[in-house]
Amino acid sequence: MSGSSAVSGAAPCRFAHYFVICGIDTETGLEPDELAALYQWLEADRQGRDPDTAATGENFEQSPLKRTFKSKVLARYPENVEWNPFDQDAVNMLCMPKGLSFRTQADRREPQFHSFIITKEDGSRTYGFVHTFYEEVTSPQICSAMQTLYQMHNAEHASANPPSSSSSSSSSSMDSLASSLDEADPPTSSSSSSSSRGAGGYDSSRDTLYVSKALCLITPMPFMHACRRFLSQLHRAVTATTAPPLPLESYVHNILYEVPLPALGRSLKFHGVYEPIVCQRPGPGELPLADFPLAEVFNLLGVENLVQVFTCTLLEMQILLYSQDYQRLMTVAEGITTLLFPFQWQHVYVPILPASLLHFLDAPVPYLMGLQSKEGTDRSKLELPQEANLCFVDIDNHYIELPEDFPQFPNKSEFIQELSEVLLSFGISANAGAPPRTRTSPGSTPSTPGRERKVVALRQLEDDGRNGNLAGEELAVLELLQGNATLERLQALTKRTGVTVARVDALRAGVKGQVTEGQGGQTAAEDEELRNAKLNVQLREVFASRFTTMFADYEAFVIQSAPDLESWLTNREQMHNFDKASFLSDQPEPYLPFLSHFIETQMFATFIDNKIMSQWEEKEPQLRVFDARIEKARLYNVRAPNLRSSSYQRCSILKESAQSIEQRLMKIDHTAIHPHLLDMKIGQGKYEQGFFPKLQADVLNTGPTNNKWSHRTATAQRRKDRHRQQTEHLTLDNDLKEKYMQEARSLGKNLRQPKLSDLSPAVIAQTNWKFVEGLLKECRMKTKRMLVEKMGREAVELGHGEANITGLEENTLIASLCDLLERIWSHGLQVKQGKSALWSHLLHCQAREEKLEQQQAESPVSHVPERRKSDSYIAMPSLRVSLIQDMRRIQSMSEIKTDVGRARAWIRLSLEKKLLSQHLKQLLSRQALTKKLYKRYAFLRCEEEKEQFLFHLLSLNAVDYFCFTSVFTTIMIPYRVVIIPIKKLSNAMTTSNPWVCVSGELGDSGIMQIPKNVLEMTFDSAFRPHTHISAMFKCQNLGKLTTVQLGHDNAGLLAKWLVDCVMVRNEITGHTYRFPCGRWLGKGVDDGSLERVLIGELVVPSGEEDSGKGCRTPPPQHSPSQTRRISITSLSGRGYKPNSAQIQEAIGEAVNNIIKHFHKPEKERGSLTVLLCGENSLVSALEQFFHHGFKSARLFQKTVFVWDFVEKAVAYMESADQMGDLQETAEPLGMTCQSLCHYVNAINSTPRNIGKDGKFQLLVCLGARDRLLPQWLPLLVECPVILRMYEDTALLRDRTTVNALIGVLETLHDFPITLEASLVKGIDL
Repeated sequence: MSGSSAVSGAAPCRFAHYFVICGIDTETGLEPDELAALYQWLEADRQGRDPDTAATGENFEQSPLKRTFKSKVLARYPENVEWNPFDQDAVNMLCMPKGLSFRTQADRREPQFHSFIITKEDGSRTYGFVHTFYEEVTSPQICSAMQTLYQMHNAEHASANPPSSSSSSSSSSMDSLASSLDEADPPTSSSSSSSSRGAGGYDSSRDTLYVSKALCLITPMPFMHACRRFLSQLHRAVTATTAPPLPLESYVHNILYEVPLPALGRSLKFHGVYEPIVCQRPGPGELPLADFPLAEVFNLLGVENLVQVFTCTLLEMQILLYSQDYQRLMTVAEGITTLLFPFQWQHVYVPILPASLLHFLDAPVPYLMGLQSKEGTDRSKLELPQEANLCFVDIDNHYIELPEDFPQFPNKSEFIQELSEVLLSFGISANAGAPPRTRTSPGSTPSTPGRERKVVALRQLEDDGRNGNLAGEELAVLELLQGNATLERLQALTKRTGVTVARVDALRAGVKGQVTEGQGGQTAAEDEELRNAKLNVQLREVFASRFTTMFADYEAFVIQSAPDLESWLTNREQMHNFDKASFLSDQPEPYLPFLSHFIETQMFATFIDNKIMSQWEEKEPQLRVFDARIEKARLYNVRAPNLRSSSYQRCSILKESAQSIEQRLMKIDHTAIHPHLLDMKIGQGKYEQGFFPKLQADVLNTGPTNNKWSHRTATAQRRKDRHRQQTEHLTLDNDLKEKYMQEARSLGKNLRQPKLSDLSPAVIAQTNWKFVEGLLKECRMKTKRMLVEKMGREAVELGHGEANITGLEENTLIASLCDLLERIWSHGLQVKQGKSALWSHLLHCQAREEKLEQQQAESPVSHVPERRKSDSYIAMPSLRVSLIQDMRRIQSMSEIKTDVGRARAWIRLSLEKKLLSQHLKQLLSRQALTKKLYKRYAFLRCEEEKEQFLFHLLSLNAVDYFCFTSVFTTIMIPYRVVIIPIKKLSNAMTTSNPWVCVSGELGDSGIMQIPKNVLEMTFDSAFRPHTHISAMFKCQNLGKLTTVQLGHDNAGLLAKWLVDCVMVRNEITGHTYRFPCGRWLGKGVDDGSLERVLIGELVVPSGEEDSGKGCRTPPPQHSPSQTRRISITSLSGRGYKPNSAQIQEAIGEAVNNIIKHFHKPEKERGSLTVLLCGENSLVSALEQFFHHGFKSARLFQKTVFVWDFVEKAVAYMESADQMGDLQETAEPLGMTCQSLCHYVNAINSTPRNIGKDGKFQLLVCLGARDRLLPQWLPLLVECPVILRMYEDTALLRDRTTVNALIGVLETLHDFPITLEASLVKGIDL
């Protein structure tokens, strides 16, 4: 570090690393832009032509002044900097993204400013600031070459027949993209100028030729204002009539070697050619440096639109910015990413996408990119490879297109309100921006013609001064207003009608003022800068304070499991670092849709990783600031950490944040050395007006060695100053650990950053290969995560049972799977059709299938062989497994309006049916179709990866999803009901009219009469006949099915009916439920019931096709088993008698299950009916309790039921009440007595024929609901009837046991038990 050259020693704390000049190389002359040639190569390759012949031809159709020519880096000082090696290709490409552009004296030649950013492989960033101006071409070779090109162009034009031949290219996505990017004149060039040149265009004898040249500063930190002012002063020195005070080398040398970076929390003043320039850097506790004007971002997009784009960025969608102006692209991109504090964008980040990198829009990963639009290009002409998950931001027209369904930012309206107030306090109206458009069907892309929309946008510019308050934009706006004929007319009209044109006049005056103010003291510009800086920091504070309130307690949920950094890094992939479920359960309900998605993002994962690594190494700077803020908020705000309220907390530190900036700018902390004469050869650096001189390299390649600050230790400095996303590792030095570090950090990052240099086809192929690997890895991680979550946190440490994945989390995971599938299907697409690549592929497949179906109409074949069925399956005709059938189901759903929506619904349906992998395999087995739709490098054409991908999806068959049924709750679904009698033919016949009512979590079907003549006969494998009743009905989605009410009207001679079970199948999802019965329905048989409420269970198909389906989640609660249901009363006769301990245990278990049910989040509780009336439920446990010691079977007499005991007890109480015996008892007991009698009589008088066991079940359910069971028990125990009907050993006659039971039942009082309508129908209480 002693530094052999001063350059290396000083680099980390130098203000600027390089000064670069780009332009035309007079030695090599005019060269067509080879990147454009590479682009043609890619296009030809895509269309299947021979790429090599395509790349040679030059484009003669385009006017030579509009073509792209190769620019070169003409000079750079110094040659190299150790910390920041010079990337010549990238700098050249970004300084002049469109290559060289030529003008004549007839064109407008205003200088332009733009910035760019280069992100290195390790995530560190370097900023470039570019001042582009036009310089006269003095080389006669270049002028004559241009003349020749014009002659060729004119000849070509004369011979060409239709002038529009160029636009008839194929409709492919990239073609239209390219045509929209045909290098246009810069936005300011007026349309009238081209006509003035006439058909000749350029004539060397008549016209002066100008070519673009770029001056660029490359800096480690984004001091945008300072660099802009330095470069414009440098240019002014060249164009001024008198020579500058010192040779230009002095100023360049000064900024490269003598101006340090400002220290943290300090301001710095250095000198340009004419005026001093001030910059400042935030202190260690403040938000990191961000110098791009946020006011402009809010003006361009409008507050609401900006918040929506910000939300899309947080959720890591694909974000494409679109504008004619490079600086706007950069300002919006940097603006949005600085607002993410304390999080950082982790994916592809290219704010200015050069034309040669268009294939990056094909990237199947989240990205934030900026695309330069051609003047007058309408959005509808821009075909992008994938749009299912795209947020498209049309900056110039102030409008955005959002992905279809994404969650809103928490407290969005209050948040927008607070931001608007901050903007208003600086005099900026906050209503900018067209309302966002959400993608709908293909026809609804904005149809406003470009010209018309531009007028609308500019009229808005005039009216609300959207850009009137932005120093940098004013000139451009004014030119736009002056150069536009329509607007001139519009303005004249508004003057006559007295509408607000004052705004434009003020704009004129403002620009005049700015132009003249350069000569005087430039306080106005300084004021503007101060105002911008204060507004910037206040807007950023509002965003930051949202995160401090939302994540105030995040540390409590970070899981610190590793003993040291090394073991953490090695096991990084397997580890859970953040307790997502607990965190979400602690958040206010309205925040959940957003937060559940956000905590799945890479930026959140990296934030948590940084937090964990901060135990072993220095804290990442943004994390340090954020943690300090949370700490401070805790001191002031003493709320219980788990009492989360969703009330909006405004930012409280706006004033102080603006003050610190103001103090720094008013009181300068440090002034750099003034520029001074250098030790130069005489005669060089001589001044020639209008031309930027060739600078002397020898004085600019090394700096002074005696700087106070040039020997600052660079290690700590580098950590702080490098604008990087990942922490650099200082403590672990050996290679192995470094490798772990890199891998751990890049986990989940499919592709870090595109290399802007070296764009050979081989490199592009390599990049695509990285995409394919990344997609496969992402698929593996996502399916694994879905399995682990769904199997219930490893089936609750293998205790099997409770912790269900939350519905919210499941939904988030499935949504991200849908997004991944869309990205896979849009990777390497040849021709784009519609917004959803997956649905488009399915439609192609459907069209081919339907053709085949017509051909095979005479010989129908079932796709899947019939499975051998178990008895209960005999009656159900098997559902055909058909990809196309499922598509038709989705197409018939009128609720879904878009292709993206249809694709998502189809994925959900296939996942629920456990056919996703099988369907996609079938789709991809049509190789001819895949070849037609996809390029060679597409993921879907990589055989091995495709197989692995389908295998990962197959693993999802191990768990049950209801992701279709639970989301599309309003659709009509056909259900098939089959009633299976017990197999003796005589019992199976009935003359009465059966009816059925199916209930589910979302509602019931209503009572449906089943016609008698639908009795069907089927034969099983042993040719034994079976009869059953089968019927189809259609009703609104019932959700998961819970109960079936089955009954008949007792008509005819054979009115008694012994039913084995009822089967119900959802004909769309194929889910089949079995409702066991095993009892008679009929008067005078069993308990005399004519209707029963049956509790259902989901049936697992017996022959699960794939082994993957064999492993499953622990089965849900079962419904009553047949043995018990034959009749609880005859248990004694069947030899099964649970002993008292077993009975008490069963009651405890049943009550426990109900309590656990209420402790789950509301949306995931499932059916309470099963816990009350199913197998091992409260009713069955109490039945066992009441049956213990019950004298039921009598010789030569009818069987006695528990209900008989209850009725007798009530009769006794009523008679005692009439005789007055109960008058002496305490008042509450009398009331309880009345309530019991009232309930029993209400149940007895119901018009329903529910039988004695049904009545007992109803009494238990009502008693549990109304919290009366513990009060009724003592009454039944006290009643003398008990002596006649129960043996001495009965549990009911054991005082201590009864008291214990009362205690257990009382624990249910804390919970609001609600009963399903099917249970309490017809009970009037």
